[in-house]
Amino acid sequence: MRAMTLVLLVLLLTVPPTTIRAQEDVGGAPAFNEGDVITYDQVEKLKGFLPPEFWSNRDFFFYEGMQLQIGPSHRDYSPPQAYHAATEKYKGQPRLGPANSLENYTAGLPFPGDIDCKGDPQAGVKIIWNFDYRWDGASTAAGALAGKHHKQAGYYYSYWDRGEELPLYYEGTARNTKLSHRIEPQYEVDGGDLFRGEKRKYAYGIEVSAPFDARGIMLMTYRYKESDNPTANTKNDDTWVYVPTLRRVRRVSSAQRTDAVSGTDFTFDDLFSFSGVIPQYEWECLGEMDIVAPMNTRVKAYPYSRDHNFGPYGLSYADDRWELRHAYKIRFTPMTSDHPYKYKDIYLDKQTLEPMYSFAYDRKGELWKIIWHQKRWSGDDLDGDPAAEYYPGWEGVPEPRDLIVISDMIVNVQTGTGNRIEFWDRNGTPLKSKGKLRRYIDVGRLSKGR
Repeated sequence: MRAMTLVLLVLLLTVPPTTIRAQEDVGGAPAFNEGDVITYDQVEKLKGFLPPEFWSNRDFFFYEGMQLQIGPSHRDYSPPQAYHAATEKYKGQPRLGPANSLENYTAGLPFPGDIDCKGDPQAGVKIIWNFDYRWDGASTAAGALAGKHHKQAGYYYSYWDRGEELPLYYEGTARNTKLSHRIEPQYEVDGGDLFRGEKRKYAYGIEVSAPFDARGIMLMTYRYKESDNPTANTKNDDTWVYVPTLRRVRRVSSAQRTDAVSGTDFTFDDLFSFSGVIPQYEWECLGEMDIVAPMNTRVKAYPYSRDHNFGPYGLSYADDRWELRHAYKIRFTPMTSDHPYKYKDIYLDKQTLEPMYSFAYDRKGELWKIIWHQKRWSGDDLDGDPAAEYYPGWEGVPEPRDLIVISDMIVNVQTGTGNRIEFWDRNGTPLKSKGKLRRYIDVGRLSKGR
């Protein structure tokens, strides 16, 4: 039973209209400045620049003893030159197809420039396609530097119930390899594909190293280019998992990505606020605003440290650095009536398209879950750790310029439960050769040598 729970768990681990405020009754300049440290008795200063749903549930996140540092407002986190070049090269070619599908996309940002959130009825779906193909490195990995920096590295997944950490946890390593739509000049001849004739968008692998009774579970997921097609012609992910107790690789159906992962508050599609198939939803842009949010960490949590304070509920970034950013607010509405959410509102950073907050509502229209994230800038050091060692460049991308998600948290506001996923060493540097990449994404690797 525990092994099958892990199968489900690892599946989960698988941009100027007029600016409006997060709350319409608050205006003017923010009451905080770069370098300020916001303590618990000062959180009122943040109110006008937080989503109302977050503010209404602030007791989960703000606490006595917190030291929230205000970083620079609207810092430049623009992507590398190669991404800009790909965006310009293919500008005007991508287009929306039937049923929110995407056609004729090769690489870069599908819909560059300012998207008219109020005047363009397709603004929401354009923004989410930009989110789907945002810059986040070439082969994002957690734990890739394990032997160099730490004894154990990668992700740590913890369970929380009204402030108590439960004994159930998982840790290991993971890597997401981009197989198509690559921006490096050397792949232009094959239309951005890593391998000629590639049909997959990416391959995602996970290895579990602890606890002992789950050690050795390995997973590989393929997402296909056809997932960009209209729902009637889409291709669902393929997933294989090796369970040591069974001594074989099993194919797992991942078509029902909206199912809750056993024992957690996440669905398969909640990672990074949204990791689902875009044409399966209707999309709308609800507005643009200035939002303060965790943006570029100044701390080092797992795998560097297990002791960082995430607040009394274990689900807060209030002891870290936050920044004021321009944001989009978009909403998805499922096309199927059996989806657990009536809708979800997602706040995305306009420049990087990285997720900031999302709010999932149950079928009755009541707030159910809050999901939020911390990120890390590839060009900054953390406590003397050289950035070049954390996230080195590669051929075609000498400077990664990547603001990358390094932690997801979800809070069930109806039950007080939640989950935290930490992967502070996540980076997007690819493996050094195509041969190594081929071996890593080969399903046969899961059971090799077992």
